Amino acid sequence: MRITVLGTGYLGATHAASMAEMGFEVLGLDVDPEKVDALSRGELPFHEPGLGELLRKHVGTGRLRFTTSYEEAGAFGDVHFVGVGTPQRPGSFAADMRYVDAAVGSIAAAATKDCVIAGKSTVPVGSARRLADLAKASARDGVDVALVWNPEFLREGYAVEDTLTPDRMVLGAEDPAAEAVMRRVYARQLEAGVPLIVTDYETAELVKVAANAFLATKISFINALSELTEAVGGDIRTLADAIGLDERIGRKFLNAGVGFGGGCLPKDIRALRARAAELGVEQSVRFLAEVDDINVRRRGHTVETVTQMLGGSVVGRQVAVLGAAFKPDSDDVRDSPALDIAARLHSIGAEVAVYDPKANANAAKRYPRLDYVDCLEAAVTGAEVVVLLTEWPEFKTMTPEQLDPLVAVPQILDGRNVLDPDRWTAAGFTYRALGRRAAAV
Repeated sequence: MRITVLGTGYLGATHAASMAEMGFEVLGLDVDPEKVDALSRGELPFHEPGLGELLRKHVGTGRLRFTTSYEEAGAFGDVHFVGVGTPQRPGSFAADMRYVDAAVGSIAAAATKDCVIAGKSTVPVGSARRLADLAKASARDGVDVALVWNPEFLREGYAVEDTLTPDRMVLGAEDPAAEAVMRRVYARQLEAGVPLIVTDYETAELVKVAANAFLATKISFINALSELTEAVGGDIRTLADAIGLDERIGRKFLNAGVGFGGGCLPKDIRALRARAAELGVEQSVRFLAEVDDINVRRRGHTVETVTQMLGGSVVGRQVAVLGAAFKPDSDDVRDSPALDIAARLHSIGAEVAVYDPKANANAAKRYPRLDYVDCLEAAVTGAEVVVLLTEWPEFKTMTPEQLDPLVAVPQILDGRNVLDPDRWTAAGFTYRALGRRAAAV
């Protein structure tokens, strides 16, 4: 079998390179000629550990190629994976399905042989059934086009691992022949014992957004509790450790801080709310509005805390912001709490120096008025407060002795609760963290 991947953004490029690694001949398709040219040269337009090496390896072997031609893809592929984006629709919480619709309709029309279209994009429930009809209507006479839904569960920073050795796979398949094809595609994973859940279209579509909604809820829950621990002088880290020992709860995603961001969780919980409203069951997910509100409120609270640390005003004050990506091991700044906080501080008069090991360039495209520097030392030099907002290893392992000769005022706000407060306080720093009492001087 030969594989095509429609859309070569984060999801598509990862899937294409990983399919090549699994031994398939793969053709990636994108409507952006510049992106296709860069990928064809083995150049990855974003940061993802291990993916650049995989891309260059299989571009070099010829197993992975890229094109802008649906006609070429339609003649080439036996299985067409759809990995195009579903951004938030302008002026609405709903997902914008234009790109998915266009990809499915175009590849179905271009297919010259029987094939399977496998949707991987995160879509509103009910989309797959509609897209299956679209594919059938668009196909040429005598060409059978079946649709399955195969949601992705990639974590940025671990995307290659999550594609090659996932913790589970889900397949919405209502055609036994199409299911059999997908079992052949994923034979390597199935032989390794990866669980496969085969279900209807609607359940498969809901699995991804349900997982993201649950994770977002867990993060916002601990952040809401951190507001309480701050108010009463408690310690959110100790609280999270204690409840995390309950196996029904678990410790993962109970790290209080500035909240979640990126291209998935915020968008997906809003799209789920919008789709529930369209279906007349908006009350069933009404709690997600508060999950979203808590998350956004963390950003304002962080700005307020910085302002307090600077005596009530940030105007003209030097602030070092460490991190711009929404998480470490990524250069993704979409809906990034770190970048939003930096921009808010700048908007109220602070002189903000931003440093991120990988995301400076992307951040500068979104907020060009901030001062981006190329190393930790440049960011903290002259700072009256250092604000850690993305937990890159470089920031988690920095020491007060490293910063003390450079800063103007020894103050640090640990927005991710990853530093040792006792060490920083003992070194003479004023240490603050969200939801956590400061160590006594």
